[in-house]
Amino acid sequence: MTTPLNAAQRLRDELAALGVASDVHDGYGLALVSVWYGLVVWTDGLSFRWGTGEGPGRGRPGWHAFAPADDPVTTAQRVAGCYAELRRKHPCPAPNAWAPQ
Repeated sequence: MTTPLNAAQRLRDELAALGVASDVHDGYGLALVSVWYGLVVWTDGLSFRWGTGEGPGRGRPGWHAFAPADDPVTTAQRVAGCYAELRRKHPCPAPNAWAPQ
């Protein structure tokens, strides 16, 4: 079995190859790959799990997806598709005058 951190790093590398930046966070037997606002992939080293956090209505959970941790290539392709959709729906806001640059 691969460690959660190793699985997350492999996914991060595959996402980077697709032009998607992400950050890895590790601890308490899990690792998270933060991709975009509302898109975080977590792994226990056995599988990847993610969701958009958006549902069809207020207060409803978003969809969730699963993939085996030993297939970061396919997982990265699926997550990159979610990333593109979320960026289309929720583009990065322009910096505010008061925000640090």
